[in-house]
Amino acid sequence: MGVADVGRRSKRIRVPKTSEIVADNIRRQIIRGELEEGKFLPPEGILMESLGISRPTLREAFRILESEGLISVVRGSRTGAKMHQPSVELVSRYAGYVLESQATTIADLYQARLAIEPSVVRWLATERAPGATVRLHQVVSGLKVSLDAERYDDFIDAVEVFHQELVTASGSKTLTFMNRMLLNLAGHHQRDVHRRLPEVRQARVKGMRAALRSFEKLIALIEAGEVEEAVAHWRLHLRNAIATWTDDGEGDRVVDSLGA
Repeated sequence: MGVADVGRRSKRIRVPKTSEIVADNIRRQIIRGELEEGKFLPPEGILMESLGISRPTLREAFRILESEGLISVVRGSRTGAKMHQPSVELVSRYAGYVLESQATTIADLYQARLAIEPSVVRWLATERAPGATVRLHQVVSGLKVSLDAERYDDFIDAVEVFHQELVTASGSKTLTFMNRMLLNLAGHHQRDVHRRLPEVRQARVKGMRAALRSFEKLIALIEAGEVEEAVAHWRLHLRNAIATWTDDGEGDRVVDSLGA
């Protein structure tokens, strides 16, 4: 085989730009925790000298990292760029773009949650790990305070936290991340419903106390090790919630990532 044949059979080799290499290096340090959340990178002049690069190259690297939400740059500031750990909110927004481009419906989004949470409940009720429900009790206490004070927006936000803490209690970082992403997108939909249909908020206030009782029952079943009862109870709770948030054609709406 001649050199020409190798050239025809091989893909073109792309050499990374210097700015991409610099961005890769900083990104790696942020993700691995070598550069702390909220801390600042050294000023541009120091970075340029230590890395042996030009100002345009450094600023291009900053633009890459800023677009990924890993740094924020205040123009004209004497401090360096501020560093941020990767955020679920940012990933959720991008995931929303993908789901919307695929015409994913709100109903589909909620069904994905139905596939995760009952499995987590089964694990928690089976293992009955000490302390697994501590945070759930704390969230329920906060829900009671919000409901008694008629702080209904706070109540709705805390319901999302309850679902988040439920999956977090499993100890699975992968499931926790996936569930947080789904909760984030579902939360956008729920807040959008309240903006578009203010009368819905008042109609659902009556269901909040029922939801609170459902949360308390779930915790009790998990702590008692009543596995099948806990799973059945939570599956029914989720199906009722899905019916509530997807009725009147809401379930057929496509995930709206751009308006979120």
